[in-house]
Amino acid sequence: MPKMTVRSLSGMDFLEAVRIASIVPENETPPTKKMVEAVFQILRAGKSLELIMSSYELLNEIEKRFPRIYVSESSGNGSPELVVIEEAWLPFMVSLDVMSSEKETNRRKLRGLFDPNGFHELITGLAEMAYKTNSQRLDTKFLGNMLLFQYLVNVLEGDFLARISMYKESMNWNFLRECLINMLLIMEIDMSKQQANMLGLTTRSDGLRIPLIEIILDELTYYRKILPRFLQIFNDPKWKLEIIVQYLLKYTAKPVRTRRSNGPSEDSTFLGVLKSFSDSSSVRSIIKKLNVEVIQLLLAHAFLAYMSLTSQQQLPGMPGCNEAVIDSLSLVEISKNVAAAFNSLREADKKIQISSLGKEALFTATMIISTS
Repeated sequence: MPKMTVRSLSGMDFLEAVRIASIVPENETPPTKKMVEAVFQILRAGKSLELIMSSYELLNEIEKRFPRIYVSESSGNGSPELVVIEEAWLPFMVSLDVMSSEKETNRRKLRGLFDPNGFHELITGLAEMAYKTNSQRLDTKFLGNMLLFQYLVNVLEGDFLARISMYKESMNWNFLRECLINMLLIMEIDMSKQQANMLGLTTRSDGLRIPLIEIILDELTYYRKILPRFLQIFNDPKWKLEIIVQYLLKYTAKPVRTRRSNGPSEDSTFLGVLKSFSDSSSVRSIIKKLNVEVIQLLLAHAFLAYMSLTSQQQLPGMPGCNEAVIDSLSLVEISKNVAAAFNSLREADKKIQISSLGKEALFTATMIISTS
């Protein structure tokens, strides 16, 4: 059989040949690295919608049929295992080898592989299209980039779900250490790493980058004027609560803890933050560092986010829940602490004017307490 190349076949013929060679046969022979890379190049550089759609569908079919990483069925000892096909092709330039040569990096870029900066540029380009006209959004290049982004997300998701599943079973950080998302600035992995760090399961070599949530906190700290707008448009309750708790912890007194402490303390939870307002000197100190308007804004948004999470039943022990922030307490107890925190602000600043959002949070907390 003659060697199959993109040059010897038209784009559509090549895609069909790959499909027939790898997907159709009952024995399911995996495509070679070069074949998958060629399909990927068609997705990146395709000039027609037909080529772009066909290459996108084929890549996802290959990813589904021949996953690079998966959790195997239980072995003889009854425990599932994480299987990683090291020789499988990847669209990303990620490596734990910090000594990779510049020549090798440039060679990979020429092949169209994505590093974190390239991935960020792709996302930025898609975001900028929100300001373009409808006709510009229908451009083939833009539609191709949308499908390209979706394919990359599918690859990241497949890698992450297998690893996080094994991590939750074993609490072994090594399953997540080489996760693709660990090198591509995603918050969920940062929280799992933080938990592993508190349990003393990580080493200095695991600190490959600054967690995204720390970058957000730094921006909100140095540019406080953007805080109200950020809280208004950021509508993920889980991460909003986490960000607010971490933001307030920067301005509240905390006991000294070591990285080997046994798990997260109450001080790092929403309840811990609320209790810091029970001490009058602590409240005055927080007001000096921030101001009452910012504080009540943060408390109101945090309480409403907590309520949203409880309505979704995202409590400790539930999937996707960060136990360092959400406490295994009744909503009534949290409501009492929210009301007490606002009362402490009133006592510390007699001229305080409660904002409309603050009034909404207080009214809600009062109703919950009265009906308990």
